Amino acid sequence: MAEKTLNDAFYETLKDVYYAEKQSVKALKKSAKAAQAPELKQAFTKHAEESAVQVERLVQVFESIDKAARAKTCEAMQGLTAEMEEDIGDFAGTEAADDVLIGCAQAIEHYEIARYGLLKTWAAKLGYGEAEALLAETLEEEKKTDALLTQIAEGQGAAKTDGEGVASGNDDAPRTTPKSKRKAGA
Repeated sequence: MAEKTLNDAFYETLKDVYYAEKQSVKALKKSAKAAQAPELKQAFTKHAEESAVQVERLVQVFESIDKAARAKTCEAMQGLTAEMEEDIGDFAGTEAADDVLIGCAQAIEHYEIARYGLLKTWAAKLGYGEAEALLAETLEEEKKTDALLTQIAEGQGAAKTDGEGVASGNDDAPRTTPKSKRKAGA
């Protein structure tokens, strides 16, 4: 058996990410349905569309290295999406639901950021200029999505209460409800 090379590792990891990105599209659609805040629903919907484009971009990466676009089961993504589905069920309709969804989505984003960063670095080492550029584009999109999710999370967490209508945490913080949590007529 021939010794494995970085090129082999690149191709195997690319197949793994291809599977993971396809699963991410499905997870984002489920998250969009489960999200309560309109801003979060919109963020998940937009990133699901962006992720579908990322799947197409991965096909271009495969083509650029003259390999067939094939998926290899990504156990990490299976675990992350299974945890997300469990949390959707456990926290559905609760005050914490959106925060939990954001946490699950960020776990997926962080995995993807790590993998795309690795693949981009390897593409550069292997002299795959086109693949490197395509992977860099996706990496930046994943980072922007992660930053947006953090922004949304911080906005939603600003006025959590202790269940008695009293704001938790900083006593000097304003006691207002974020726009995403306001009910019509409230």
